[in-house]
Amino acid sequence: MATGRTHRPATRSRGIPEATVARLPLYLRALTALSERSVPTVSSEELAAAAGVNSAKLRKDFSYLGSYGTRGVGYDVEYLVYQISRELGLTQDWPVVIVGIGNLGAALANYGGFASRGFRVAALIDADPAMAGKPVAGIPVQHTDDLEKIIEDNGVSIGVIATPAGAAQQVCDRLVGAGVTSILNFAPTVLTVPDGVDVRKVDLSIELQILAFHEQRKAGEEPALETAAGDGAQPAAASREAAPTAAPAASADQGPDGDVPAVMPA
Repeated sequence: MATGRTHRPATRSRGIPEATVARLPLYLRALTALSERSVPTVSSEELAAAAGVNSAKLRKDFSYLGSYGTRGVGYDVEYLVYQISRELGLTQDWPVVIVGIGNLGAALANYGGFASRGFRVAALIDADPAMAGKPVAGIPVQHTDDLEKIIEDNGVSIGVIATPAGAAQQVCDRLVGAGVTSILNFAPTVLTVPDGVDVRKVDLSIELQILAFHEQRKAGEEPALETAAGDGAQPAAASREAAPTAAPAASADQGPDGDVPAVMPA
């Protein structure tokens, strides 16, 4: 089986937009659920509803893959699973290292969904000498002194950072220097990387802040809705009046695409 260091996904060379790439895992998750139920075909409307997008966007996304479905029949579920998995590079073996084996790092190491989706946790690395040799999820933790050798020996191109914020940039620099070209960052800080290195940031506190903003907005609208209803006004109009009372500054915590990212497939 090919390894992550010798083969790269074909999405960029095929000109697939980043927004489409971001939705492919959503389609794959929905398709995998259908496959597990032995559903042979699915319509664009059904699959779009399961993935949480509109059907026109789904059909446009699949056109980039060269998949158009069959009128009156829909899409072949098993073929789409293979097609999307291949496009995302999930038919290859991707060795991954996790750096920072605290509570979050240990939880990630124990996550059972990596292996079934083409990702193999090759090593767990931590700066605490007391952690060295201790098994987590059946894998012995190794010290950060050996980081570069671990990456070289395992052919790693994807690194996961689950360290405190203060250590994240130094760990990132060492990962990149050792040949890692893709990083999933759970540390609550922004990393600086050179061209050619991809970083995906997962900040759970920001996601909670976004939810808090929406909760505050809903709480602020409810009294206005009740008052307006008592005056005989339409609830929809009351909602439009109440919306500006929410604190607009909180919306600055939204991600670059304005969406809450899928942190981990179910």
